Amino acid sequence: MAALNRAVWCPSARLVEGWAEGVLLQLDDTGAIEAVATGVERAAASDAWCMPGATVAGMPNLHSHAFQRAIAGLTQLCGPGDDSFWTWREAMYASLDGIGPDAVQAIAAALYVELLEGGFTSVAEFHYVHHAPGGARYDDPAELSWRIVAAAEAAGIGLVHLPVLYQTGGFDGRPLSARQARFGWTVDGVLGLVDRVGTRLAADPDRTVGLALHSLRAVPPDALIDVVDGLDRLRAGAPIHIHIAEQTAEVEACLAARGTRPVAWLCDHAPVDPRWCLVHATHVDPSELAHMRSAGVVAGLCPTTEADLGDGLFPAVDWVRAGGLLGVGTDSHVGRSAADELRWLEYGQRLVTRGRNVLQWPTSRHTGDAAWGAAVAGGRRALGRRGQGIEVGARADLVSVDPHAPGLTGLQGAAVIDAWVFGGASAVVDTVMVGGRVRVVGGRHVARGPVMDRFAGVLAGLRASL
Repeated sequence: MAALNRAVWCPSARLVEGWAEGVLLQLDDTGAIEAVATGVERAAASDAWCMPGATVAGMPNLHSHAFQRAIAGLTQLCGPGDDSFWTWREAMYASLDGIGPDAVQAIAAALYVELLEGGFTSVAEFHYVHHAPGGARYDDPAELSWRIVAAAEAAGIGLVHLPVLYQTGGFDGRPLSARQARFGWTVDGVLGLVDRVGTRLAADPDRTVGLALHSLRAVPPDALIDVVDGLDRLRAGAPIHIHIAEQTAEVEACLAARGTRPVAWLCDHAPVDPRWCLVHATHVDPSELAHMRSAGVVAGLCPTTEADLGDGLFPAVDWVRAGGLLGVGTDSHVGRSAADELRWLEYGQRLVTRGRNVLQWPTSRHTGDAAWGAAVAGGRRALGRRGQGIEVGARADLVSVDPHAPGLTGLQGAAVIDAWVFGGASAVVDTVMVGGRVRVVGGRHVARGPVMDRFAGVLAGLRASL
């Protein structure tokens, strides 16, 4: 295990209240920040780990399906008919046939290494592949959950493991298809995973557990209420995530089956509150946005995946203007950089509004810098983590950029983050810490070699069988 640094010095850092120079962080023995000082000369912090450049709070990744990393970039083939999210879904299902426990772990570990190198320091794993191919139960029902935990531990990334309840194939209650058999689970089964994983991780300050509902079409109303009630008994206050309103077909099916739109139905029938993250919420109307804002939920957006799948665009400009919280994730992992997600979050809204710098927060006039801070705060809320950035009580999850990276020379503070997000610079991340432990140095994860070798072996086997 990497050594815990009890003191970290940053030439400049983005604190919650703004940028500061000569920032010295003192950490407790769990890796949380217990003191922040500014204006400290390097010579006065000679025993501290020295970050190389401008430092920001690490980005939480609020939505991941790790196994989909195996097919990133492989579904870009024109078919004989129109291609869509639904045709992509069939290709994704087919890819699972050769993915067993060892492959799940190897793929997830490689993904988590890449996420760390891309500026993410924690991840919410929306975990719905519970069983063996064909749906047979493993001897230990938590087998694949343990593999996700092991992958996160090997990479050193923070984890919120979200076992997923997935029961039906549509709003009409149809049974799961043969290709969905690996996902199906009972309310008691999912709560059992939450309890067991949560118990194992109880002493780990960087890894915890929550709950996910796959979608309204996959979770009948009674089961939704039962599983949320059960979570309250097991882990009161734990995060709850759900896919919702990602595709227009989903909205139309909900209207036909329940007489109302998905977000409206959810807010009217479930105890939706600030621990909830509504993932995608692409197709919402103004009244649903008001419901979400009133409930205090986080909008979980995955811009590169949403673009890849042709989902559409969440009305982020209206959401941000109303004071709504948002965060970003990488979902199917066609993108694995925090800066990429923020860039396409803003660019998507520019294409719709035909304006520039359209997402505006009161914290900064710099669009990239403000978006980074907002996504950190929203992502931490979605993962059930303390704080909004670099501050006392928060985990020492830190990302420092390379001050010598092309395009960053001579820039300071917020301008550095703007240039990183929007300047097209590559290989910008230099050092990444999770809970005060160094995971990336010089832009390269400390365990990259062996992790990527195992990943390459798994991919070779999978692709040989396609």
